[in-house]
Amino acid sequence: MHSCLFSTELGWSAALWSELGLCELKFGYPTPAAAVAALREFVDPTPPTNSAKKLVARLQTFARGEPVGDFLDISLDTSHLTDFGGAVTARCRLIPPGETLSYGALAEAAGYPGAARAVGSVMRKNRWPLVVPCHRVVAAGGKLGGFSAPSGPDMKRRLLRLEGADLVPG
Repeated sequence: MHSCLFSTELGWSAALWSELGLCELKFGYPTPAAAVAALREFVDPTPPTNSAKKLVARLQTFARGEPVGDFLDISLDTSHLTDFGGAVTARCRLIPPGETLSYGALAEAAGYPGAARAVGSVMRKNRWPLVVPCHRVVAAGGKLGGFSAPSGPDMKRRLLRLEGADLVPG
């Protein structure tokens, strides 16, 4: 396991990797200590690998509001996910920047029609926000819905605005 701590325009971030890929990413914290405390597990920061350096640079670029495309090339450690969670996570990763899907539409696209509430649970537990763009998943009718990152719905709205998404007011 290795980890790193870094700053972005969205606040302090911490990331944790295993040999399987990115285990966890936390962002939007006011202090380095808060970002570290948000991780489920933290190991002393190590010199970042080339792939970690590239991800950090892309996240910093994204936080400045510059386009970075998707993060589909980032390997994730999904060993904790159920088949349902894996399907929802994989499909969520395909939502393009600047676009949104409702929880119900994501459930259907992942092969589980009618499972909108369960999709909400998977998104709430998302260990890789931004890489798995749970901020692009909204409530029915285009309403914003919840967001578990610091500053909650305000941060979700900020992320969607960075991407140029059309938002329902409020």
